[in-house]
Amino acid sequence: MIDDSQINLPDVLAEVEAAFARYEAALISNDVAVLDELFWQHPLTLRFGATENLWSYDEVAAFRASRPNQGLGRRIVKQVIQTFGRDFATASVQFEREGRPGWVGRQQQTWVRTAAGWRVVAAHVSFMGLPAA
Repeated sequence: MIDDSQINLPDVLAEVEAAFARYEAALISNDVAVLDELFWQHPLTLRFGATENLWSYDEVAAFRASRPNQGLGRRIVKQVIQTFGRDFATASVQFEREGRPGWVGRQQQTWVRTAAGWRVVAAHVSFMGLPAA
């Protein structure tokens, strides 16, 4: 059981913040190798995106390999990273994309410390407030 004394341990929080920063840099530069590395390489990995539901690491990797590499820049408006104990964390952000006024992007990731390091085991990306089509 986790109690408040195990939430956001400074050294663990710093590790996850660094892993998330590495993920963010890879995301906007389309560094697919790093993005693939930071997702848990397992059939139980999940990523639900704005237009896709990916039900395994292989599906996530295939999506990354085929994703356009233009227009990936974004500005994080809010960010909260929380750690629970030494091996579990969440990262939640609200973001905006240039050239998409009225769109509010949201992303949540579940991170777990594995033998290979911190990895995303589940992720969700969605948009709200989209302009009428």
